[in-house]
Amino acid sequence: MGTTQLESVPEPKYWHLKTVLSEALDSEFTVGEILPNERDLAARFGVARATLRQALEQLELEGRLQRRRGVGTTVAPPRMGVAVGSDQQVWPGTGDDGWQAVDCTLAAPPAVVATALETARDQAVHIVRRSRVSHGQPVAAELLYVPVTSVPDLTAIDTPSEAARARAVLRELQRLELEGQDRAVELGSARADDARELDRLPGAPVLVVTTRFFAGGRTAALSVATYRADTCRLTFGASGGVEIHHGPERQAS
Repeated sequence: MGTTQLESVPEPKYWHLKTVLSEALDSEFTVGEILPNERDLAARFGVARATLRQALEQLELEGRLQRRRGVGTTVAPPRMGVAVGSDQQVWPGTGDDGWQAVDCTLAAPPAVVATALETARDQAVHIVRRSRVSHGQPVAAELLYVPVTSVPDLTAIDTPSEAARARAVLRELQRLELEGQDRAVELGSARADDARELDRLPGAPVLVVTTRFFAGGRTAALSVATYRADTCRLTFGASGGVEIHHGPERQAS
């Protein structure tokens, strides 16, 4: 394509440039492709590098671009779709839920989790760690807290180590009759451990989805899933639930 000049537009130059760049991403680049350097892009569009940076930062906020340490600015994958509406009543790991088991430890949970699970603060629970990957890149990390009483038939033979142990805990949990679940979604900042898992800098915006699973008249498990804020979009459907829709298109909420 030829050079595009942006000399007389009624809106801020960087905002118009963002629209032009977005169209170029759709027509000229593929997911994961590295963009040309700022000097070349600024020359192509006839703008100052400061204007270009503003446009790139906006596209990053919207999830169209990713700035990867040691790589550069790349085209982001499509926003990941994951339903978190109240109408979904399933145990973690049921069917193909998109999560991959990483490992499982037996340790005391954070105080706030112990309170939600109604366990003593020093009482160990199974902590299952899972991850979600889209187009080869990590987009979400989950800690699933399961009281020992929720999986009483679990034995050392069933749980050798790491991912196999995590899958065994999930299988035993699914033996319980799920009576219901509730979810809360909030915006947060990535802690150091979340940032490492999600390949983001500490403090990057994330969405934290907390889910409580009920069985036997109590909270049988609690999930804390941390999503990269640039990989999902929240909309409120007709059912009143919250859903994270897939794809770059905008949807009215």
